[in-house]
Amino acid sequence: MNERKVVKLILEDGTEFSGYSFGFKGNTNGEVVFNTGMVGYPETLTDPSYRGQILVCTYPLIGNYGVPAKERVNDLLIDFESESIHCRGLIVSNYSNEYSHWSAVRSLADWLKEEKIPAITGIDTRMLTRKLRDNGTMLGKIIIDEKVTVDFEDPNKTNLVDEVSVKKPIEYSAGKKKIILVDCGTKNNIIRAFLGRNVTVIRVPYDYDFLNLKADGVMISNGPGDPELNTITIENTKRIMKKNSPVLGICLGSQILALAAGADTYKLKYGHRGLNQPCNEMGTKRSFITSQNHGYAVRSDSLPQDWREWFINDNDGTNEGLLHISKPFFAAQFHPEASPGPDDSEFIFDMFVRAME
Repeated sequence: MNERKVVKLILEDGTEFSGYSFGFKGNTNGEVVFNTGMVGYPETLTDPSYRGQILVCTYPLIGNYGVPAKERVNDLLIDFESESIHCRGLIVSNYSNEYSHWSAVRSLADWLKEEKIPAITGIDTRMLTRKLRDNGTMLGKIIIDEKVTVDFEDPNKTNLVDEVSVKKPIEYSAGKKKIILVDCGTKNNIIRAFLGRNVTVIRVPYDYDFLNLKADGVMISNGPGDPELNTITIENTKRIMKKNSPVLGICLGSQILALAAGADTYKLKYGHRGLNQPCNEMGTKRSFITSQNHGYAVRSDSLPQDWREWFINDNDGTNEGLLHISKPFFAAQFHPEASPGPDDSEFIFDMFVRAME
């Protein structure tokens, strides 16, 4: 493997974990979060919702199937959720330097070095995860070069969405039906979900004034950071809702839709990040296993009278979706497009397409 250089992960409370570097040999900082998924690190690392975070993988063996080639369909990378890695660092228990998979073209370590992402192996991720669960998400920093000083930094105080959103509109042509996708850090598979349903997607920046664009519906995407910082997107969402145009929100988009409706959001203790989060559909006996990546949630008791909860998390009872009782506005806090994870809830895209008829 690489040179066995001892490096440190330091948390804001002074706790230190030691391990070995296998990525880019540079210091970094961010919000330390954990993901419970067993597979899917190429998709997870390229999910823009991880912007500003140091990711801890709870599954002990990472890297064993390498990294696939950057192949495209409809100008979208097939096996990645965006053009680059968005987390600031990666923490694993056991990095596998030897990889084996029919689609792999390089190792995870080589990819991380190319993208300049520091990574540590050999850390007791079970102990680290339990600490984050008990104390809540914490700021941290990875120290590889002790000669360079790096401070703790809370990424949620900055406009992370501005960093990951497209800078100008992009159109992905498919059928006659057309949606506006407000890109707050969208995953590629959301776009693929609509193209696969023969829906043309007009992808616009998060702060774009899209109200005069001709479309059959508006989709507000996932993305990183504190939803309350997205004041322009919230205001535009309020304006489009006055036109009664169908609106769908996913993840951060669910929080933005709630804020536009007059509800409140709050920061979860340690968030939901993984591929097997159970969500119950309210008023039914149905439960869906979902893919999730969020650190904030909608405060259920703040929903206006004409809104109701659609899904709740079966682990902690937090809100996982909302809908209007009479208008075509609805949202999921989880990721119905999966990638990685189960696609049990893809029917939400079908509901949105039917709402545009």
